[in-house]
Amino acid sequence: MKRHLVLGRAVAVVLLLVLCLTPLALAGEKLTKQDLVRRAESRIAQIDVVRAKALWDKGGVWFLDLREPREFRSGHIPGALNIPRGWLEFRIDDLVNDREADIVLYCRSGDRSCLGTLSINEMGYVNAVNLDGGWLAWDAARYPVQ
Repeated sequence: MKRHLVLGRAVAVVLLLVLCLTPLALAGEKLTKQDLVRRAESRIAQIDVVRAKALWDKGGVWFLDLREPREFRSGHIPGALNIPRGWLEFRIDDLVNDREADIVLYCRSGDRSCLGTLSINEMGYVNAVNLDGGWLAWDAARYPVQ
């Protein structure tokens, strides 16, 4: 019985050390932009361009273009709102105050909007999705542009 208690305490100490030291080890981890995007992709919903077009056709869906204004001016999905990625968290509440609204986020290739989708999902926007392939996929499909 005494041996089981000692063994149980040893396991508990090891487990406690692992739980305490893991965040410290991760804090020193050097991540690339692509590492961050891949992590975000694993935590968000994405839709392909065909499904995004069907939502656009249906209406009642917010399309948010997270590119810079000069990119937006060069062409965008008709009806999309331009919120540059750096301003998303600061402006989303003013533009879309319904946390259950259907939202499709996109950028040039889908990376910035992937990170943006994760961010607003964490803010409580439960129906926000990323357009996989972004503006490039939409444009390549020859869907309407403005």
